[in-house]
Amino acid sequence: MSAEQETKSSEGQLFQDLDADATATEIESMCVRCQNNGITRLLLTRIPHFKSVILMAFECPHCGFRNNEVRSGEAMQETGHIHELRCTTKADLNRQIVRNNTASISIPEIEFTAPPASSSSLTTAEGLVSRFIEDLAADQDQRKEEAPEVFQAIEAILEKLRNALTLHDEDGAETSPHAFTLVVDDPTGNSYVENLCAPNPDPKLTVRHYRRTRDQMIEMGYLNPDADDAQWTEKEKQLVGQKKQINMVEEMEAAKKVMQAIKEASEAKEILTFPANCSSCGAPCDTRMQMVNIPHFQEVIIMSTTCDKCGFKSNEVKCGGAISPKGRRITLKIEDSDDLSRDILKSETSSFSVPELDLDMVAGTMGGRFTTVEGLLRQLHEELSGRVPFLEGDSAESGKREKFEKFLQRLEETANGNVLPFTIIVDDPMSHSYVQNLYAPDPDPNMVCEDYERTFEQNEDLGLNDINVENYEQIEPEQSK
Repeated sequence: MSAEQETKSSEGQLFQDLDADATATEIESMCVRCQNNGITRLLLTRIPHFKSVILMAFECPHCGFRNNEVRSGEAMQETGHIHELRCTTKADLNRQIVRNNTASISIPEIEFTAPPASSSSLTTAEGLVSRFIEDLAADQDQRKEEAPEVFQAIEAILEKLRNALTLHDEDGAETSPHAFTLVVDDPTGNSYVENLCAPNPDPKLTVRHYRRTRDQMIEMGYLNPDADDAQWTEKEKQLVGQKKQINMVEEMEAAKKVMQAIKEASEAKEILTFPANCSSCGAPCDTRMQMVNIPHFQEVIIMSTTCDKCGFKSNEVKCGGAISPKGRRITLKIEDSDDLSRDILKSETSSFSVPELDLDMVAGTMGGRFTTVEGLLRQLHEELSGRVPFLEGDSAESGKREKFEKFLQRLEETANGNVLPFTIIVDDPMSHSYVQNLYAPDPDPNMVCEDYERTFEQNEDLGLNDINVENYEQIEPEQSK
């Protein structure tokens, strides 16, 4: 049994479904009020929307002090998530939102930002705004007497928040004076905003993925801020890009050295190993990296991280070639079960769609994957079945739940080869994705590759509009900063 399977098995034993037979674990612990020993009861269970949670209840028999808490038992996702919801109608205000206690909320139109809360919650967009209004208005009478300027500033924000709750039922235009954007930023990736068009992309909802920074890891308690980096060698620092206070020229030179080290190891058929931190539990672990040459395509970097402590596994694929001047769209018609065994490299910048299933997966959803067509469909089935929380539990609408279950069933049948033929489309603006050509080097009759010019918006999202690849050695120090 693999480490990942052992972890899932142990998690299944620890976190049980909430029912009458569930029993709590009692632990003797110190009371923070009277310093005597009290009893803490722990219950590990699974709840729809929140997945695995830890219920804690403390009671002191000496002074009567009580404290109840709910903590998330879910591991951090591979990346942080930013959900941007454009609210223009009353239906958008009724969208369900799972807010993890590490998530911050902001409304750019009124320059309003709410820091992470003390506990997780299941609410709606209207509920979040109403809670903000309630919290801001709590001490307004006192501010009016002691700090009139602060009172007026907060009153202006309260008026805008109240106006945000007056959206109409009909489909309002983007130019509505009270339309606003709700941004949910969660470094753990465990917050969710309901997608009314699931499993298809929602035109009003944008989800972006990002790598957590060191400061975010420290703030969440996964890294020790006083940890000494002296044990890292200079070569290891270059490999993982952890040089501090270096200018842009040194960064590009360090990148060249990293690529050179990877190529030398690839020629010697060696696997580079360097220390890292597990993105799930923060424990030290090893990341293995090797460059592989894919015939009739280009070189790619395969990275694998395994944590011995929690069993977390992460696989990622990065393209090692230069940025292509054009994007590429690959359309493959799957006619028999043999086509499901074709190798496919889906980079983190590519989108993936199956028109026959009305499936459209935006870029960055699953990161980089090097697998087969069948493997990609099964991974997609696993992602959708485990990370769409609003279609579970008694509160989910029966119509949406049945529709989504039918979609998952069709997706599974497609991966099994029971639904033929169908078409897959891999659209990559960076042209770093690949689908195996069984007739190489001759053209594949079932596959069409189209090269196209990237739009300005695509170049902006990829950071190519401002990149400087010529005379970068002459950058002034001020510009480097």
